[in-house]
Amino acid sequence: MKEYLYNQLSRVLFILLLLSFFASCASKQLTIIAHRGASGYLPEHTLESAALAHSFGVDYIEPDIVLTRDSVPVILHNIHLDQTTNVARLFPRRKRVDGRYYVIDFTLDEIKKLSAMDSIDPKTQKLSYPPRFPYGKSQFRVPTLVEFIELIQGLNKTRGTNIGIYPELKAPEFHMSEGKDIAKIVLPVLEKYGYNQASANIFLQCFHPPTLRRMREDLGAKMPMVALLAENSWKESSVDYEYYKSRKGLEEISQYAQGVGPWLGQLVDKAGKPNGLVKNAHALGLKVHPYTHRSDNLPLGFKTDQEFFKFLKNSLEVDGIFSDFSDRAKLYR
Repeated sequence: MKEYLYNQLSRVLFILLLLSFFASCASKQLTIIAHRGASGYLPEHTLESAALAHSFGVDYIEPDIVLTRDSVPVILHNIHLDQTTNVARLFPRRKRVDGRYYVIDFTLDEIKKLSAMDSIDPKTQKLSYPPRFPYGKSQFRVPTLVEFIELIQGLNKTRGTNIGIYPELKAPEFHMSEGKDIAKIVLPVLEKYGYNQASANIFLQCFHPPTLRRMREDLGAKMPMVALLAENSWKESSVDYEYYKSRKGLEEISQYAQGVGPWLGQLVDKAGKPNGLVKNAHALGLKVHPYTHRSDNLPLGFKTDQEFFKFLKNSLEVDGIFSDFSDRAKLYR
């Protein structure tokens, strides 16, 4: 009898160990964020790109948010139109003295007349990633934030999924200088669609950490937040990113945000070894979601997706990754 009980107990313990092992493996899976939708396959930030990313079964889909002249949140990568639309052809006289076309100078009706295309360098007119979707082919439009949200929530319903959104507030200081508070305008939209909750399937991100703090402390934002980290030379905002990469800066971020989104190059030293930023962030309870994985332009000198993701998981030990090729990212998560 004792031998029988011992054998049964051994079997139970073995099963529990297996379950624990598989649970541990599952917990180590990276969170996959579709960077500007399925931007490796279709023009970024279009509804078609978002729908394709949704079909990949990613965890989150990213929309970047800027404001029109009539204060409508639209989905575009930056405050300019000439990088991803045919604005120069349709409105040649609407550029500013710096030669750029600003979203905030156009109404929604005007922006809806534009065709969305793959990204180009406005100065050279060369494609950012030539092997991708043929430039100027087919027909794509610039979506609004509401259109994006309703697409994702509609697909979640019809496909029986719960894919989240990962919106970025673009250039809040610029918008404020133009008389528009993008934080105050976007937050009610997110709240209307159920995203202003601590448990909501969303991360709200921004390259200007003080804006996130203001939203948390003054505007009533309850959703999870991620402070994006850039290099000071990029001039993403007026803040000192060297400070925010430091332990003290990360401690400040941890007071109002749940994670940080660094550039991959900020996570390694000159020898390509982890530099401690991830370790410091984790010690403060912050998730780390770096950017960006591109299978056609792998970062950090890697030659294959498999090698890159092995480094992400085993050496850097990050929690997630922004990817232009989120279907491939899922294979190695």
